Amino acid sequence: MNAISDIGAGVGLLERLRIRAGHHTGPTAGLAPGNVQANLVILPRALAHDFLRFAQANPKPCPVLAVGDPGDPTLPGLARDLDIRTDLPRYRVWRDGVLVDEPTDIKALWRDDLVSFPIGCSFSFEQALIEDGIEIRHISCDANVPMYRTNIPTVPAGPFHGPLVVSMRPMKPADAIRAIQITSRFPAVHGAPVHIGLPEAIGIADINAPDYGDPVPIRPGELPVFWACGVTPQAVIAAVRPAFCITHAPGAMLITDLRNTSLAAL
Repeated sequence: MNAISDIGAGVGLLERLRIRAGHHTGPTAGLAPGNVQANLVILPRALAHDFLRFAQANPKPCPVLAVGDPGDPTLPGLARDLDIRTDLPRYRVWRDGVLVDEPTDIKALWRDDLVSFPIGCSFSFEQALIEDGIEIRHISCDANVPMYRTNIPTVPAGPFHGPLVVSMRPMKPADAIRAIQITSRFPAVHGAPVHIGLPEAIGIADINAPDYGDPVPIRPGELPVFWACGVTPQAVIAAVRPAFCITHAPGAMLITDLRNTSLAAL
């Protein structure tokens, strides 16, 4: 993992402290520009090895940035001052595959056998798109990115299996081509798109009714561009139904101290 920069540490800690204090409980798109954000899966140690194998078999939706030690809420490779129990705006608690709560901290639920998996997030490559002059519609609309379950299966590993989830950003064709070029340099945060146009071809019946996040307008002459999404584990959890699991709420990410540029391929 790349070293934490002083700039990233200052920006990241400021936002985490705001979140830790309960001052921000919504989506994190656009926060801490330039810092890596992460999806989150927390599982009991008994399932951690199989989930890591699942993530390795599905690197597009599940690019693992780090693996926590059992029972340890810190992730020193991602930030100098981080508590995984308090530093996300909102969590999801799953029991037997059913979503049962969406708390703003999980201190009361923490156990000595829990293992944290921060997973790369597309919010990281969005900064590179913005710097190239490409509009990110959900940021312009102050909304959460729209996400959809697809008919594309993931590669199973152990008990883990389920559908690929994608995030969508509408773009003009020329911008879509440029976005492919830019995001291909960020394999640790989902990389290039997995599909462009024709949402019905990947099982999306209504582009205006996302399964997660908010709908955003697609203007005349624009194409929906789809990236593999770190919410995929939540669709897998619903399919596999583990006894206990914690994830981030869609769009409410962990802000790390790493800089997006540290993840760019040369």
